[in-house]
Amino acid sequence: MYFRRKIDVFLEKWHKDINRLPLVIRGARQVGKTEAIRHFANLNYENVVEINFVELPQYKAIVEEGFHPEKIIKLLSRINPGFQFVPGKTLIFFDEIQDFPEIATSLKFFKQDEKYDVICSGSLLGIHYKKVSSYSVGYKTDYDMRSFDFEEFLWAVGYSDDITNDMLSHMKNIQPFSNAEMVKYSSLFMDYILVGGMPAVIKDFVQNKTFERTLQIQQQLLLDYQEDIRKYAEGLDQTRIQAVFNHIAPQLAKENKKFQLTKVGKGARSREYFGCVEWLLDAGVISICYCLNFPELPLKGNYDESKYKLYVADTGLLIAMLDEEAGMDLRRNKNLGVYKGALYENFIAEALSKSGYDLYYYRREDGSLEEDFFVRTASELLPVEVKAGSNVSRSLRNLITSEHYPAIQHGIKFAHSNIGKTETITTFPYFCAFLLKRYLENMELAQKTKMLNDF
Repeated sequence: MYFRRKIDVFLEKWHKDINRLPLVIRGARQVGKTEAIRHFANLNYENVVEINFVELPQYKAIVEEGFHPEKIIKLLSRINPGFQFVPGKTLIFFDEIQDFPEIATSLKFFKQDEKYDVICSGSLLGIHYKKVSSYSVGYKTDYDMRSFDFEEFLWAVGYSDDITNDMLSHMKNIQPFSNAEMVKYSSLFMDYILVGGMPAVIKDFVQNKTFERTLQIQQQLLLDYQEDIRKYAEGLDQTRIQAVFNHIAPQLAKENKKFQLTKVGKGARSREYFGCVEWLLDAGVISICYCLNFPELPLKGNYDESKYKLYVADTGLLIAMLDEEAGMDLRRNKNLGVYKGALYENFIAEALSKSGYDLYYYRREDGSLEEDFFVRTASELLPVEVKAGSNVSRSLRNLITSEHYPAIQHGIKFAHSNIGKTETITTFPYFCAFLLKRYLENMELAQKTKMLNDF
């Protein structure tokens, strides 16, 4: 069973480009990289040569005579005479290259040779690329793959693009959903929150139509992440990396969600622990949200690297990390207390990140003004608020109305409520978060069109 993924469109576009470069697909463990590449390869190539460097470490010998394709192919065919190499009709797929990052050096020569297409895939690549002496800069294309977003989940459970188009239409027209639509979409959203976006969990949920094994699979994935830490965290304190990861959920539950290393270990210092944060970030299992120095444009460069919030890259895995009582309460649809705001905020962070946004927040030193996230359009800075209830925070109103923040004229609020709009604040249900970027792009396009027509 293959589930439609957004990478499918990217791969088809890459294949149609006559000037395509070798492709490197990066992503956390078990987000579906290998399955997507195999699906694409079987549809587009007569011959597929797949090498998994974890399962078949003997193939690491293929560069013993150098990195030129002719030498590599000779050694590949020596190890497996059954491989067929037909120029123009063959894809060479190097999988799990985190165990053999040196193979990336060959991509420059495969591009210059132009006889075969090459795709590499692996996890932890941000870490292991640092070992490679030649990165084939300018001779490869990188693609970061994530776990299923809410739209991909909807495809997996049987919905077409019509459901997404309907949601976006309601957003563009500021048209509240009907009671039936709110019940339907909210139920699907809660299913996604519990299942998360990891392919193995979604596949089990779709096949069995129950949550019976989802938690077990999620917990096994978390154990696999721990095994990766033990296997790949070289030169760093593995216990510290695990401690940072384990403290994300309880620290998100605090009123001040800034990640505090002093809570991780007694006497912990930033310079000792930030390498652990970077490791988890490079591994693709967390997202980082930096605190702005001041809520103004530009965003990049306007933040404090020592102040940040950490989120789990997949909200389903975050739920699996909760204590047993909290996880059970969520599955029974009860009030989660301190974890409710953390889960909603983590989901919005996940949705924004998967849409291509970098994550930023703001908190004044005295705590008198704070905002969960910020995104920008071509013309303004938009604060994005996440509320467990339906009220609007004083901070959001102050950011919009105060003359101290000229780049901010409007705000976005995600809440457990229907679509609504005042003069300055637009409210959407949580389940619309994955469409925010498309909504804003559409609004900008509509404004430009109106200006041209008026002119």
